[in-house]
Amino acid sequence: MKAALYGLTTAADVRVSVNALWVFTHLDEADNAWLYAKQDEMIDRVLQETHIAHCRLLLSLLHRQPFKAESLRADFMDYCLSKITAVAQPYAIRALCIKLAYEQCRHYPELLAELQMALELLQTERLSPGLASALRQVERKMRKGKRVKRSEER
Repeated sequence: MKAALYGLTTAADVRVSVNALWVFTHLDEADNAWLYAKQDEMIDRVLQETHIAHCRLLLSLLHRQPFKAESLRADFMDYCLSKITAVAQPYAIRALCIKLAYEQCRHYPELLAELQMALELLQTERLSPGLASALRQVERKMRKGKRVKRSEER
């Protein structure tokens, strides 16, 4: 049933495809794990997507997935970093890109530094409540990660 529903996410009828993606965003954790095998495919789709709702829903699905250090995709990381400061993008996409960029960058200090620069650029503009919340959440995780690494070094 999930495979049939997933097939509808690429339907020519935008309403059908958006509704199918929306259903996947409401799966419980056990059923959501089925999508882990589709991560690369979903990343490929989001990199090419021009429809805002498709993009937002695909990013939401990717946000619910684990990102491992060994499977980091530079193209997707660059995509997320570029969308963070892209004022032409909807707030929801920018907020999801902040969170997804952190999930990918957290494995590498040099990538975290690049994310930190993007977040500092973001702070120069007036932020929506959702974007400000995503920024605070990621900054909190970054500070917590630094404290954990310092205590491990001792």
